[in-house]
Amino acid sequence: MTTFADIVPTLERQAIELPSWAFGNSGTRFKVFGTPGTPRSAEEKIADAAKVNELTGLAPAVALHIPWDLVDDFSALKSHAEGLGVRLGTVNSNTFQDDAYKFGSLAHSDAAVRRKAIDHHLRCLEIMTETGSRDLKIWLADGTNYPGQDSLRQRQDHLADSLAEIYAGLGDDQRLVLEYKFFEPAFYHTDVPDWGTSFAQVSALGPKAYTCLDTGHHAPGTNIEFIVMQLLRLGKLGSFDFNSRFYADDDLIVGAADPFQLFRILFEVVNGGGLEASSPVQFMLDQCHNVEDKIPGQIRSVLNVQEMTARALLVDRAALAAAQAEHDVLGANGILMDAFYTDVRPALASWRESRGLPADPMEAYARSGHAERIAAERVGGTQLSWSA
Repeated sequence: MTTFADIVPTLERQAIELPSWAFGNSGTRFKVFGTPGTPRSAEEKIADAAKVNELTGLAPAVALHIPWDLVDDFSALKSHAEGLGVRLGTVNSNTFQDDAYKFGSLAHSDAAVRRKAIDHHLRCLEIMTETGSRDLKIWLADGTNYPGQDSLRQRQDHLADSLAEIYAGLGDDQRLVLEYKFFEPAFYHTDVPDWGTSFAQVSALGPKAYTCLDTGHHAPGTNIEFIVMQLLRLGKLGSFDFNSRFYADDDLIVGAADPFQLFRILFEVVNGGGLEASSPVQFMLDQCHNVEDKIPGQIRSVLNVQEMTARALLVDRAALAAAQAEHDVLGANGILMDAFYTDVRPALASWRESRGLPADPMEAYARSGHAERIAAERVGGTQLSWSA
């Protein structure tokens, strides 16, 4: 029988990267809602992320988005982050907000547009060298809206050639991670719509290229944990974006829509060695907080991931294996459900206190006065984000 003490070493290793853009103003295509205390610079976004890490001990790195987080001196930004107790992590490219990319970027039919997009990614690699970042994450809005609009096959060839040039620019300790999304903003087809397309493209590139799985980027009813298992099995799951969705890519707090799905996903992560120290998987959040406060939204998200990780680790795997071997369908399912229904919150609260962290980080933040302070200090200015 697995006890909470047994899973502590794994919990101690857990690290969830925070997205800088989650702290900026965001909204829908109808309205961007401003929030008091919204960061006005990359430095202030990093400071907000550091506050989450201070209270949870779960978020030691901050992902950047270029050009949203462009600064004159990335070495200084790195020092700023380290002074706040965090580091700069994944660098995310942006080829979806420039007029030149109306009909695509890395998969565009025009070589000049592809050149522009490739050069943007090569600049991202330079930034990674300055920040000490390992991963370049690529998500593309490339696709078409109508049958016959463009050659599907030629676009895949263009994409492969573009990725190959970017891959050739990777440093020895750098990786390329290709994200997929089955629709939006293109409606007829997306150039990287699923894990199979991403896997095919990164497998052709080489050992430093991986697939990124975003939990919100799947059609309704998709068995996401199966995809997690398969990519771990194939050694190609490099990055993991946590969020939650009800209908499409809603980018909500992780676990908000379906906590049981989050548990099932993390169960396969555990089974596949995704939480081992040697695992290549980088876990992070990818969310937009449209109506809720940003810092508490990120705190709640990382706590939800931690809680479901603890439950997944508590599954009695020996008993489960025995039940599976006997084809005891209900017995095996019952073992899994017992772990899912285990309330680990009191044990996690006590464990946090033993590490010098608040037992309830959400309550600690509410009592800290931090939200009121940044609302008073951060007046004026805007910061690029999803809805800019």
